[in-house]
Amino acid sequence: MENFVSLFGPVDAILAREVLAAPVIAYLLLGLLVANMVGRIAEYKQLEAQAEEGWEAMQRHSLRVATGFLLVVGSFYYMTVHHHGGLVFSTLVLGMFITDLFEFESRQVEARNDREIDKPKGAIVASFVALLYILYQTLFFVIAPAWNAVV
Repeated sequence: MENFVSLFGPVDAILAREVLAAPVIAYLLLGLLVANMVGRIAEYKQLEAQAEEGWEAMQRHSLRVATGFLLVVGSFYYMTVHHHGGLVFSTLVLGMFITDLFEFESRQVEARNDREIDKPKGAIVASFVALLYILYQTLFFVIAPAWNAVV
């Protein structure tokens, strides 16, 4: 049994160091979410241009796809660090991810039916709600004195 413990001793040190640096994940998720929102704007402009060529030419924007995937994976990791906050944020991110899938399909239907390409309103609202929550998680120290005085 001693060999087992000594083999995984460095792993414990790495985990301890990672847990101490765990609050960084919330700021990383905040940055990813902002990048995802920027990617959503770029994707909307790209889809408007591609719709003129036909609905078959429409493709998802790589920035939004990459940040969406990283947000899902990162939110699951955040759940291991902060259980309650991570669960809430994971739920919001998964909702946003699923909304993005349906919004893209909606844009294709609009292009197929020669309708004007609408803004992805559902995905914008979902990402805004997720942004509000991760801002609350990361910047709580700003309102903590007033919050603690009341609560």
